[in-house]
Amino acid sequence: MKIRFGVLTCVTLVVGMALMARVQGEMSKPAPELKKLDYFAGTWSAEGEVKPGPMGAGGKFTGTNRVEWMDGGFFLVTHSDFNGALGKGMETAYMGYDSDEKVYTYDSFNSLGEADHAKGNLEGDTWTWQSETRIGARTMKARLTIKMLLATAYKFKFEMSPDGITLNTVLEGKDAKK
Repeated sequence: MKIRFGVLTCVTLVVGMALMARVQGEMSKPAPELKKLDYFAGTWSAEGEVKPGPMGAGGKFTGTNRVEWMDGGFFLVTHSDFNGALGKGMETAYMGYDSDEKVYTYDSFNSLGEADHAKGNLEGDTWTWQSETRIGARTMKARLTIKMLLATAYKFKFEMSPDGITLNTVLEGKDAKK
């Protein structure tokens, strides 16, 4: 009985691995839309200002973003260091594309305990990312807008809405490629 069970388990495992390899072979090409994220690849120097409000008293901040493609070309990975009005910390983010929903995805996690999961699109030279952000016990709608100025520079603005309608600027700044 044990031998039959062992053989059955082994056959099931081999068949399962063969099916997985076949499915991965058929689905292993990154979506063409991901090429638009190439713009962000490289090392960027950020600077900006946090506005007084739900994120604190406000003030200047600086940061460095190191952005590269993950093996396979499905996700762009950003490793960031920041310092200033938000404190000192690190963040890791992943940008990709959801072919089913036809939207770009952005998932970030930082050393301040924050996580963000946004969906975005590109129209002309402007990226717009929508998400929900928690400030304490409160959930707010959020929007990050990135306007590409040159191949080596963009400006950004992060806004939040406590009522889901009126957007208030929380921080804004610019990034320049090193």
